[in-house]
Amino acid sequence: MTLAIVLCSALLALVLAIGLALPSIADPTVPFGVRIPPAHVSDPAITKQIRLYRGRLLGSGVLAAAGSVTLYSVTGETLMLPLSVLVLVGAWYGCFVLAHHGIRAAKAAGGWYEGTRQGIAVDTELRTRPPRFPWLWLAPPLIITIATVLIGVVRYPSMPEILAVHYTANGVPDRLAVKSVSTAFSLVFVQVGLTALLVGIAAAIFHSRADLDPARPAGSARWFRRYTVLGAKALLGLAAMIDLGMLASSLLMWSGTITPWAPLTIVVPVLAGVLVAVIVLARNNRDWEPVEEGTGLVHRDDDKQWRGGLLYINRADHALFVPRRYGLGWTVNAGNPQAAILLAGIAGLITLLIVLRLGR
Repeated sequence: MTLAIVLCSALLALVLAIGLALPSIADPTVPFGVRIPPAHVSDPAITKQIRLYRGRLLGSGVLAAAGSVTLYSVTGETLMLPLSVLVLVGAWYGCFVLAHHGIRAAKAAGGWYEGTRQGIAVDTELRTRPPRFPWLWLAPPLIITIATVLIGVVRYPSMPEILAVHYTANGVPDRLAVKSVSTAFSLVFVQVGLTALLVGIAAAIFHSRADLDPARPAGSARWFRRYTVLGAKALLGLAAMIDLGMLASSLLMWSGTITPWAPLTIVVPVLAGVLVAVIVLARNNRDWEPVEEGTGLVHRDDDKQWRGGLLYINRADHALFVPRRYGLGWTVNAGNPQAAILLAGIAGLITLLIVLRLGR
């Protein structure tokens, strides 16, 4: 079994595992991005859609894996392996859309919101007494990034005149370049950009809008504060793991080391960081203590502000980040003008990666 197949199989397994687990760890009052009253979280229509979703996704994963291995064995093109991951992600989205529409139809047909008292809850102390940013977690990504820059500066004079700047999935160098600042420090530039982006997002989520449960506002406010801090720690930890992978890959380039395991220097730390972040956030359940007396209110039926249950567009909401409707973490408010600036920064970072790594 080649390294390319191992890496692809690991990535397929991770994507499939996250997709299958999400219905169990997402907020039960927004199954597949559809807002429902708490009294209907166990409705047979929702149970049916979860079962269909998982069956479709599991079948898609098996087909994607079998198809990629078959095409790779016939053509010998390693490109077929990462394409299978993209195919699985597309199938995942398709399974989500089918479940989303199924639950929306059941909600409309059953009149689930009829007779309910809808309301909102606001934590007014989020601005006057916000949760504390985990400053200590900022140290690892900054230390690794600065160390990478310093090591590169010190080793630059002794680097090989010809550098391997890209590897195939099997660890074979397929692109060489003459040593220069732009080639030798290409990964460092990307590392600095990614670190700045993730640290900036970690800081920004402390100003996100809290999606509090109007039935139990005090308990959900405490949960949201804890979740915000955990989210920042997860992002900073992921940044540190990415930086570690960039450092290891840069050291291989700077030393002229050729090894079939070169792709693992980036892939393993990144996958480990993503896996740990998902586990940490998923374990932060919504069992609020002490249990407070319910107010009798339910969330507003705000599906119209969520396109397809995933994309949030609300120009009246000044928050840049809001809790994700389905899954873990936060998403961008596409109705906020600042979202365009953030997306432009991400696009610029991707362009930098293409120019420095793939354009040579």
